[in-house]
Amino acid sequence: MPPLALPLLKLFRYNNKDNLQRLATWCCALHTDGGMWSLGSNRSSNKANLMVATFDSVPLAQTARKVWGHLLAPNMCYSSISSEERTNWLWSIYNENKTQIEALVPGMLNSSVNPDTIFANNEMSLHDIEIYGFDYDYTLAFYSSHLHTLIFNIARDILIEQHRYPEGLREYEYIPNFVVRGLHYDVQKALLMKIDAFHYIQLGTVYRGLHPVPDKEVIAMYEGSHVPLEIMSDFYGKSSHGHTMKQFMDIFSLPEMNLLCCVNDYFMKHNIDYEPVHLYKDVKEAIGDVHVKGIMYRAVEADIDKYICYGEQTHAVLRKLFENGKKMFLVTNSPFDFVDRGMNYIVGKDWRDLFDVVIVQADKPGFFNDRRRPFRRVTDKGVLLWDRIHRLEKGQIYKQGNLYEFLRLTGWRGSKVLYFGDHIYSDLADLTLKHGWRTGAIIPELRKEIKKMNTEKYVHNMTWLQALTGLVERMQVHRDPASQAVVQEWIKEREHLRSQTKDIFNAQFGSLFRTYHNPTYFSRRLSRFADIYMPSLSCLLNYDLQHTFFPRRTPLQHESPLWPEQGSAGVPCTPPPS
Repeated sequence: MPPLALPLLKLFRYNNKDNLQRLATWCCALHTDGGMWSLGSNRSSNKANLMVATFDSVPLAQTARKVWGHLLAPNMCYSSISSEERTNWLWSIYNENKTQIEALVPGMLNSSVNPDTIFANNEMSLHDIEIYGFDYDYTLAFYSSHLHTLIFNIARDILIEQHRYPEGLREYEYIPNFVVRGLHYDVQKALLMKIDAFHYIQLGTVYRGLHPVPDKEVIAMYEGSHVPLEIMSDFYGKSSHGHTMKQFMDIFSLPEMNLLCCVNDYFMKHNIDYEPVHLYKDVKEAIGDVHVKGIMYRAVEADIDKYICYGEQTHAVLRKLFENGKKMFLVTNSPFDFVDRGMNYIVGKDWRDLFDVVIVQADKPGFFNDRRRPFRRVTDKGVLLWDRIHRLEKGQIYKQGNLYEFLRLTGWRGSKVLYFGDHIYSDLADLTLKHGWRTGAIIPELRKEIKKMNTEKYVHNMTWLQALTGLVERMQVHRDPASQAVVQEWIKEREHLRSQTKDIFNAQFGSLFRTYHNPTYFSRRLSRFADIYMPSLSCLLNYDLQHTFFPRRTPLQHESPLWPEQGSAGVPCTPPPS
């Protein structure tokens, strides 16, 4: 169907069947209940009658002729067309749009997104970058799914053995692909959910334990689906200072969400009364012990082949930057022994020769804000030295410290520094907001999501969903019962399509980046705190170090697209053939 902005007389000039059908449907779309049209030119009316007479489709020709009769007769309106004709007309538009969408899909599959692309939120040139900084976990080092199972099992056993939780919890195992990063957890209500950029809960993604909560119950609990700002998580996604929501932004938080859901499920299944706040704090403490007490680190070091994915491309990226004369530094919360063992495996024993500064156990995000903590030098054997640090030397290992002292000692300030990390808050937020560093987010889930977006099922669903939404938006103006009955059927189909599209990514929570049509809360923070984002550092190998990344100019809601325009039904606007 042609867009409503297409000039009416333009369709008179080309006497073929397609344009005549477009003309009829265009006029029908504009002629709403209570609206009146008249065309003053006899020449135009004769031309219209002539065109309607050439239609091959008798029902369409009859409907078009009747519509034109009303358009050409003063004070006549759409409401005088019979209910059956209105229904037939609406379904003819639906079918025409669906046919055009079916024809578009094969071509769209040929222009799929490359999952090894670097995506820009903000214009940035690598030509301006002199210093590259890195986090370690899930930035330089990537872990296998075995690590999540390990963290889950250890934390579950800590709950049982140290916090006296029921032995029956040992029946629960880690559930891969149950949760996604970026979810919110209501600490007081023990509910896990996905929230969009406007603080609205995505209905259908609220879970108590391992089971979804009905939409009506969610709406009753929150008096709608909006989460007020005062109970949202704080700036770093934490539940503190009266905030009852916790946002899980770390990839390491996947086992924590799993464990919360499993323990909740056990208590509900066995009708055990419990305090949700205590449960949250106990699970948080158990997960923390896995890291803080070094249990995870020792397990990974003991079987490094099982837990760390070999990093040949990470080595290639670091070598490329080094050979091009770039300065590099590492700031990680992990301890030196763990990092050293991993980097020996990923890069080689000479990995420290590539870095100008190495800082371990930095305690981010405190590292970026707390001016009081000085750097402390650590020997290769892990011995802490007490001497004052006057400069950060290559080949040395430093512990803790703070960013302000780092800036004073190195002079590495502003937009000539690019820092990569996987945690939107702890790694990137303060750097871009307070210090003007350029930031790169490593989002490992991105590669898998893009591959799913490139499938025929997703492309077909999303294209038709957009077209159907456009139809509902335009045709809702017809308020007669027959037309509304058709529109309601379209709305039901749209809801089904939205649910299907969500399930392509994750059956429980959908995409990391979308809540149906809106960006997620995670996506909103990503676009604010990361200049660029990518699935892994290896994507840098596809670009030279002079490359400029440009964000796509996506039209705002009040702007018209100026490049190849798409109609509101999702069908490209093409002019009639000359």
